[in-house]
Amino acid sequence: MDTLVLGVGNPILTDDAVGFRIAHLLKEAKSELTVIETAEAGLTLLELVTGYDRVIIIDSIKTGRSKPASLYELTLEQIDPSWNFCSTHGIDIRMVFELGHKLGYKLPAQLSIYGIEVKDDKNFGEKCTEEVENSIPEIVDEIITREKL
Repeated sequence: MDTLVLGVGNPILTDDAVGFRIAHLLKEAKSELTVIETAEAGLTLLELVTGYDRVIIIDSIKTGRSKPASLYELTLEQIDPSWNFCSTHGIDIRMVFELGHKLGYKLPAQLSIYGIEVKDDKNFGEKCTEEVENSIPEIVDEIITREKL
């Protein structure tokens, strides 16, 4: 099965880099995986996920409902547009997949979506906050277990 791990975020916006960091560590742990770390969002994601059988998307999320570093496993329907999850210019991830289906793109049969609750996704910084940073190895292990990688 052709699997893509897609780490989404911004590597210079503190906790927004958590998707990058987790994707990078997944690649280190499982070298056979195809991993893309991207700051792109919205419609650009359509091109990135096309052609894969399975896609695992990892991004930061700020719901205010849980403590920083909480891991959410989500479906497209559960994602609230106000979270800005894989979103740009008003095009969120759910809309991207709906459009891809309507346009006949070969989208993944299996889609896993993980959001990591963050504390700071607005301030410039090349390191995650302590709470998020300290939880990254545990989150990587949890995703490996859940996805049977």
